[in-house]
Amino acid sequence: MRIYLIQWILILRLRGEYMFQVRTDLALEVRELYQEEKQQEIPGVAVDQESLENVTITRVEVFNDEGEKLMGKAKGKYITLECVALRRPDADLKDEVSQILAKELRNVIDIDKPLKVLVVGLGNVHVTPDALGPEVVSKLFVTRHLFKLYNKESDEALAELSAIAPGVMGTTGIETGEIIKGIVENVKPDVVVAVDALASRKMERVNTTIQLSTTGIHPGSGVGNKRQALDEKTLGIPVIAIGVPTVVDAATLTNDTIQLVIGAFSKQAKTGSQFYNMLQELKEEEKYHMIKEVLEPYSANVMVTPKEVDEIILNLSHIIANAINIALHPGIDLKDVNRYLH
Repeated sequence: MRIYLIQWILILRLRGEYMFQVRTDLALEVRELYQEEKQQEIPGVAVDQESLENVTITRVEVFNDEGEKLMGKAKGKYITLECVALRRPDADLKDEVSQILAKELRNVIDIDKPLKVLVVGLGNVHVTPDALGPEVVSKLFVTRHLFKLYNKESDEALAELSAIAPGVMGTTGIETGEIIKGIVENVKPDVVVAVDALASRKMERVNTTIQLSTTGIHPGSGVGNKRQALDEKTLGIPVIAIGVPTVVDAATLTNDTIQLVIGAFSKQAKTGSQFYNMLQELKEEEKYHMIKEVLEPYSANVMVTPKEVDEIILNLSHIIANAINIALHPGIDLKDVNRYLH
């Protein structure tokens, strides 16, 4: 077993295959992978972290070509809100996180002028872990029809907000990017806000993390099924993306479990045990790729989500919809949202 494990580690290191291939949509996690490997900050990337009572905010900005290449992420801002308690149905906490997310959203969108906004809820409403986008859209205070009805160009209290949940290609037969591009050409919004489910490399971040970015989104990326990008290059207007990791793949979950087992056995092993010392020194990516190769012949690299996912998605959709409503509509506060929109 020891010889086999050592051989596998050497093969992976000679291939150089493990860097940045763990499935994740979070810029925060890509940065962690680089730091773990290089023991330094990524060139071309600026990072700022703020710790609040219940929420940790990490702001990652990729500001040049070198950072874009090393991160594998487009230049722009990636803001991550982490709150372990998000999995619990706590109404006060939901309101707090909504307000924090709304503040961050205002900081990346120019709302000093009347806005026309299109919110796109990506995902499959019939698959609960992928239903975040459509659930958010169902809770928005849409107003475009009112602007058209009363022939108004702007309003001090409201943004001209429209929303769409375009479904997935498997049910529409149409590329999501094509649908959104056609809507943008006709509706002519100033900005698109796209909401989608993501994937994480750590089970602890599933359903406890919200990422806000200024670089757009790839529909289906959460389950490794990337489609045409929704970004400023394809749509011609800024695209803000909001996502929550709702799944991990089986290799990631197994990796986390094995890490716990290694830690437990290492504590019980004799001091200086070469075998357990070697296990402890394994990089996360090395363990991940060994597990993935073992699972591959059995087609076992499935996506995993918590069993309480129905309730969690409902809570998260409330948080994100509330944040969008109070961030984009100047005349609406959280009290109005909770009173009239649920």
